[in-house]
Amino acid sequence: MRIRVDRNVIEFEPENKQESSELELLWRIVVDCYGDNKKIVPMGNFVPGFDKVARFHIEGVQGGVPQGSSEKKVETDCTYICTICNKYMDCKAGEPVPLCCGKDMEPVD
Repeated sequence: MRIRVDRNVIEFEPENKQESSELELLWRIVVDCYGDNKKIVPMGNFVPGFDKVARFHIEGVQGGVPQGSSEKKVETDCTYICTICNKYMDCKAGEPVPLCCGKDMEPVD
């Protein structure tokens, strides 16, 4: 995907069929011809040379259920939080530690 920035305008140019279909999906989610268009806002951080992915949140679109870690388990019943996007999740002992925004969610005391 080729990305060009010209002041306050960003252009996305797909370079293959998969990127074209992903851009079309993004367009359908963000653009509402009969109502309000959705806003895309940055999520977390992006450090060039360190991070491989820049994440953005689409305002007004319900998120999915976080995936679970295959290595770590919840020790006691408690609430977990994603320190990047502030999503909360109640977890039971023995369940996988939820993953969100590319890292383990943190238990809330």
